[in-house]
Amino acid sequence: MRVFFKRYIPEFVYGAVDGTVTTFAVVAASAGAGISSAVILILGVANLIADGFSMGSSAYLAASAEHDESARDTQKRASPKIIGLVTFLAFVVVGSVPVLPYLIDVIAAMKAPSTTLFYISSLLTAITFLTIGFIKGKVGKQSPWREATITLLLGAVAAGLAYFAGDVLAAWLGVQL
Repeated sequence: MRVFFKRYIPEFVYGAVDGTVTTFAVVAASAGAGISSAVILILGVANLIADGFSMGSSAYLAASAEHDESARDTQKRASPKIIGLVTFLAFVVVGSVPVLPYLIDVIAAMKAPSTTLFYISSLLTAITFLTIGFIKGKVGKQSPWREATITLLLGAVAAGLAYFAGDVLAAWLGVQL
């Protein structure tokens, strides 16, 4: 299992980070615009499915093109199908973390304050970024804490940009939700 994970760590990190960033971007922009939990959940899940499939299929196509190009190479190559699958699964599974508070809010009909849900989502997303970076550092034999910090900072920048874009655009367009 360790050999498998080591071979496919780039795809895991790629899918997990992108899934978390893009899903949290949807959450952050929607929260910045004041959209309800149910709509945030719908947008987040739609992002997970569509963007996750796009990422997985793109990873597969890119890997199969590279695999075809180097078919003469006697080195054992990673399977393009597994590359695509790992990217897709990491995107969907890890990328679902930012919408979990909204899912619970909708299913339990809690009607929690939107700021509370956003703060919980932000905390879970930060923990997720730290975890992805830590795993990347451990598997890649780099400093796990350094990689965790870098991943968290990059994710925070993306999330901040999305939140403020939603807030600014909602105000600029006069959207009242």
